[in-house]
Amino acid sequence: MKKIEQLNALGIQPTKEYFWNLPVSKLVTHTLQKEQGVLTSTGALACDTGEFTGRSPKDKYIVKDAITEGSIWWGDVNHPFSTEDFDRLYDRVTSFLSTSELYIKDVQAGSKKDYQLNVRVITQTPWQSLFANNLFLRPSENELETFEHEWLILAAPEFMADPKIDNTRQHNFTIINFTKKVILIGGSAYTGEIKKGIFTILNYILPHNKNVLSMHCSANIGEDGNTAVFFGLSGTGKTTLSADPSRALIGDDEHGWDSESVFNFEGGCYAKCVNLSEEKEPQIFSAVRFGTLLENVRFYKDSDVVDYDNVTVTENTRAAYPINFIDNATNPSIGGAPKNIFFLTCDAFGVLPPISKLTVGQAMYHFISGYTAKVAGTEAGITEPQTTFSACFGEPFLPLHPTKYAELLGQKLKGDNVNVWLVNTGWSGGAYGIGERIKLKYTRAMITAVLNGKLDQVDYVKHSVFGLQMPTTCEGVPSGILSPKNTWENKEEYDETADKLAAQFNENFKMYESFANEEIRSGAPKVNATLEKA
Repeated sequence: MKKIEQLNALGIQPTKEYFWNLPVSKLVTHTLQKEQGVLTSTGALACDTGEFTGRSPKDKYIVKDAITEGSIWWGDVNHPFSTEDFDRLYDRVTSFLSTSELYIKDVQAGSKKDYQLNVRVITQTPWQSLFANNLFLRPSENELETFEHEWLILAAPEFMADPKIDNTRQHNFTIINFTKKVILIGGSAYTGEIKKGIFTILNYILPHNKNVLSMHCSANIGEDGNTAVFFGLSGTGKTTLSADPSRALIGDDEHGWDSESVFNFEGGCYAKCVNLSEEKEPQIFSAVRFGTLLENVRFYKDSDVVDYDNVTVTENTRAAYPINFIDNATNPSIGGAPKNIFFLTCDAFGVLPPISKLTVGQAMYHFISGYTAKVAGTEAGITEPQTTFSACFGEPFLPLHPTKYAELLGQKLKGDNVNVWLVNTGWSGGAYGIGERIKLKYTRAMITAVLNGKLDQVDYVKHSVFGLQMPTTCEGVPSGILSPKNTWENKEEYDETADKLAAQFNENFKMYESFANEEIRSGAPKVNATLEKA
């Protein structure tokens, strides 16, 4: 079918030029000619995403129909949208795109062929097309000749919805239709909506239909083929700790785990750039070169040198680049089933051990909890540490109930005999403001000890509240910090703080408890009886 016929079949009757699978150099040139971006001193393309510099979770919808009605986890995360409203809005968007220049990029998601999706991304701007090129898998020339898309993404940032007509919350929207296999994006140029739209799709298809666990995590592999997986919310050290020069990177954000392997969903990275430096993150710093898309960064005065500390637009500055811009990335982005999984948390209360080993039940419980803590001063009004829970370390992208992912994790942990470790990259010796943050070199030493098998032979003691198994010794780490209570001057205050944190875990878990099996429930911490009565 001719290209014009393919567009017509989608309801697009183009009245202006359209550009199909342009190479990177031309996408950059088009962006510069349209004055939609500038080149930086390293050759990267810097663009602004406009009104939205991050995702808008309240404006993300899933079409509720015969396929999704009984399977989607409806509620605060997944908002229903009617088929009638979708069809009407789709027609309005395609009519609008018919009057715009179009950039079409054919890409793939899922580095393992068994689960790979062909995706056609149609955008209004060349730099959004560059983003799709960088973040997803890039088909070969032969594959492009016969490419047929399974999923379609229409990204129309200049189209503004009318809530009275379209039944959206406001003028921007991201709507996923699993029956028609379409993601409709309007009113926002933030490219993360494209990336996370595909992640949401795979989070539904793979666990629901394929028995594959989809994961919001990074993963790397050693020379011996030993795969490690790192889960963690923002600020816990996921990117830093998985970027190990002695290990190859499988991927930095989104993966699947089937019966035999861990595989990357993407063909690139979407790295945060705030405070980026060559010293702290050399791999990411060197990846910012020609072909990379930088979003919402600012420059040193009268120069083309990026000031990564400048957050006048947003702290969510980003770099989108192909994964092969990282020197030690694997190709293809696939590793064996993991031997070790790390749950990273920045515990600003100073309660959790620097490292501890989890039972399967505890692993499922902590997976559902997805805990970290914001420290005082990070947001207005926060004067003491605040707990943050995000189910499965990626709640905004879960179309299914979190217990579905947790139970699937439990099955795989038992089947592959995997070790799960909870790693606290936060505070020791007291909460934030009193204690000290655990040194990065100690955290690295603990992870290295796990990966080298050196924690298999040491003795463990059980945490009195959380029930976690804490090693008594670890090479390269002072033994005195391995049990957090020992680092506190006031032991009673530690016990009180541990009980309070455990109570918050249990309170958060109440929303999942009725759906969770007994093994998951068994992983909960045991709060002091007097505190529970209070």
